[in-house]
Amino acid sequence: MDVYQAVTSRRAVRGFTDRPVPREALERVLSAAARAPSGSNLQPWRAYVVTGEPLAEIKKRAVGRLAAGDSWDEAEYEMYPPALKSPYHERRSAFGEQRYGALGIPREDTEARQRAASANWDCFGAPAALFCYIDRGMGRPQWSDVGMYLQTVMLLLRAEGLHSCTQMAWAKFHRTVAAVLSPPEELILFCGMSIGFECVTAGGDVRTGRAPLDETVTFVDGR
Repeated sequence: MDVYQAVTSRRAVRGFTDRPVPREALERVLSAAARAPSGSNLQPWRAYVVTGEPLAEIKKRAVGRLAAGDSWDEAEYEMYPPALKSPYHERRSAFGEQRYGALGIPREDTEARQRAASANWDCFGAPAALFCYIDRGMGRPQWSDVGMYLQTVMLLLRAEGLHSCTQMAWAKFHRTVAAVLSPPEELILFCGMSIGFECVTAGGDVRTGRAPLDETVTFVDGR
């Protein structure tokens, strides 16, 4: 698989089989992903790769909290601006319509949307997950570095025939994750990432569109 194929075939998959992900494949991916760029080579990411009983325990605790109606943990960072301006608001709304429309859930069915969203905390059935942390003392450029690292991981997973789904949703239950992983106090959970082989019969998956090139790119040349 070449780089273009990896980029164009990567998408957020929300349905995985229970087929185990080979440890060797994960080690290859994460060893190569360490080459991701970061300012002054700080490498500000800290990843925990979780499978088997530890992952099952995290899922169990998170799903249990949902069932009990527990409130989310206090936010450690702002996921989105309080008021998204155009065109970002429209893009987010279009994503919701595509996502829940593919599941046959109308806009007004809030309960069904919440049930669909709760699959996040089962990792959509994936047998492996990566939880990505960053040090509390890092600034915006280092958060950007973490994003480049995660993108590198996702593209390398495609080269291994694997799919993924990054999930900021796990930051809402960061205490639940920490209860199992025991990360150092100075780390913030940025996101989780479900990893596995796609379940092609799961249904409800959607490939979201992208803005036209001229909406996001300006060429400045001598022509």
